[in-house]
Amino acid sequence: MLNKDMTLCISLSARPSNNGTRFHNFLYEALDLNWIYKAFAPTDLGQAIAGVRGLGIRGCAISMPYKEDVIALVDRMDPSATAIDSVNTIVNDDGVLTAYNTDYSAIAQLIERNALDPASSVMLRGSGGMAKATAAAFRDAGFANVTIVARNEEAGRGLAGLYGFAWMPDAGDSTADILVNVTPIGMAGGTDEHALSFTEEAIAAASVVFDVVALPAETPLVMAGRAAGKTVISGAEVATLQALEQFVLYTGIRPSAEQVEAAEEFMRSSRA
Repeated sequence: MLNKDMTLCISLSARPSNNGTRFHNFLYEALDLNWIYKAFAPTDLGQAIAGVRGLGIRGCAISMPYKEDVIALVDRMDPSATAIDSVNTIVNDDGVLTAYNTDYSAIAQLIERNALDPASSVMLRGSGGMAKATAAAFRDAGFANVTIVARNEEAGRGLAGLYGFAWMPDAGDSTADILVNVTPIGMAGGTDEHALSFTEEAIAAASVVFDVVALPAETPLVMAGRAAGKTVISGAEVATLQALEQFVLYTGIRPSAEQVEAAEEFMRSSRA
């Protein structure tokens, strides 16, 4: 039952989904915590963050396109966020807002879990805050042959230069061993929700297809990768890993592997 003593956590995204709400609220109930989680699409980011502080909201997940804009609105930056100038988590300690980034650790875990070969060539499409976390994780895992694909030359060159990677404005007919999409292409509700972020030829030539988009779990790129028999890493996997670390930051509790698995299954049962 809702009550006045509940601790509130929220997420801020241009296109909210039920992923976070289902994952966190499932674990709150499983662990008998008097907490609740709600997703929002803010009309004013500054006012939304002021509300986090003023209303005593314990935690706030930050999604596209706010991962960089929110930096100016917090009090402290954890090294996980400072290292890549990107934020996906805010923790409120008595009005002091500290920013973290759990995207990086999620990507790093998936690179290791799938035994991706650092000698492989990588084509990474995107140049925003999530792309920074993804590029940093690949760099730190030993990948050097990485090309950033971004139409925004300033952002694309900047990200590529930050990690010693190459840049090009359009993939054209280029191919790579590992394809990584870190753009909204394929995201539900967008103008490109039915589009492929890479060509069918590039997918056919790749060995690994990695789509960071979590909604829907089966994006056009993920489906194309599966159909082509490629190793596929989905945004749903990223969402689970980064949400788990957010949960720990908010509550100070690390759920069991069985509880996380059940929460993930419950999260993926949502189609919205």
